[in-house]
Amino acid sequence: MNAPLKAASADADLPALMAGLAQGARRAARVLALAPTAQKNAALGAMASAIRAAAPQILAANAEDVAEARAGGASDAFIDRLTLTEARIEGMASGIEIVRGINDPVGTVTERWQRPNGMFIERVRVPLGVAAVIFESRPNVLADAGALCLKSGNAVILRGGSDSFRSCRAIHQCLVQGLREAKLPEEAITLVPTRDRAAVGLLLTGLGGGIDVIVPRGGKSLVARVEAEARVPVFAHLEGVNHVYVDKAASLDMAKTIVLNAKMRRPGICGAAETLLVDKEAAPAQLKPLVEMLIDAGCEVRGDDQVQRADARVKPATDEDWATEYEDAIIAARVVDGLDDAIAHIETYGSHHTDAIVTEDAAAAARFLNEVDSAIVLHNASTQFADGGEFGFGAEIGIATGKFHARGPVGVDQLTSFKYRVHGTGQTRP
Repeated sequence: MNAPLKAASADADLPALMAGLAQGARRAARVLALAPTAQKNAALGAMASAIRAAAPQILAANAEDVAEARAGGASDAFIDRLTLTEARIEGMASGIEIVRGINDPVGTVTERWQRPNGMFIERVRVPLGVAAVIFESRPNVLADAGALCLKSGNAVILRGGSDSFRSCRAIHQCLVQGLREAKLPEEAITLVPTRDRAAVGLLLTGLGGGIDVIVPRGGKSLVARVEAEARVPVFAHLEGVNHVYVDKAASLDMAKTIVLNAKMRRPGICGAAETLLVDKEAAPAQLKPLVEMLIDAGCEVRGDDQVQRADARVKPATDEDWATEYEDAIIAARVVDGLDDAIAHIETYGSHHTDAIVTEDAAAAARFLNEVDSAIVLHNASTQFADGGEFGFGAEIGIATGKFHARGPVGVDQLTSFKYRVHGTGQTRP
């Protein structure tokens, strides 16, 4: 393993440091764009092995981060996002291996045609160049982003949250070891070596053309800042105000299973359900069991008048609750007047991230999937499947909720752009 990366001192020339990182990443990006698939795969395999071998050191570093966060009064949901376990470390390594096995998109010809003048034109995938990924709390994002960017031929500059600083350093050392073993430039995956918040502002400037795209992974305030200040394109990852709509044709057993998993499997992740909508025709039989189940599982329920009548433990919901991403064991619940009302509620209060319908009515499911304008829509499945790994991407660099270039889980394909190659035989334009 490398010697531990030291945090930049408070009096370091931060602009010069960041400019140097960007210059190094740009040099690495030129190498990666031409690197053969076998070489990139060799690096990824070595990274996965290094992470497994360094599990004790990663856990020790993470324990220090978690202890510091607890001492600072962090919420249980935040601690869950921050905490690494042996299983989560294995998940990082396995995710890297899945990325290794994905087809390399770089150089793929997606279209080819011939013009009447005899020229052949082809559209081919190429890397974006240098990505900057700014993330909070979840240290596994570093491994996911590093692997995906490498496979897609991009260099990446990673700026983790100050809360996960030690964990990120330990994971980053493993990624660098993999690059070194495959004889790829170590600057291909760079970790900003300082907790100084000013580093984020410098990344948002684009560092003099050194960065091609920025991906924010964090809370609403981080994403809002990135979108307001960034001078380069952004893969927007808005908050996950996700809904589960229980239709009048839903199976109660299935609804209970899906709702409980969608909210309580990991309440702090962006795929967690934040609002439960129940059709008024389903409410007499299904509302009380669903609400009781959630409360008995430790979830606070904030509901409208009908939901409050279903269980005395329900707290009154405010208008603000319908648009809140709790990232905690809290859910807003409302009875709606059928599918149209459910879709209207989602359009009014949702974040276009992930929404699900539970129903045995194929026509209702088709309408929901077609009309709900979210990056991910599900029928009879938990919103917690909003994850690149669950989509078969191995990992994700984020969930894009915008509509340009990439939408939904951002994997290797979404981290490429394209160019046109034109083959002629001496043609000139009249």
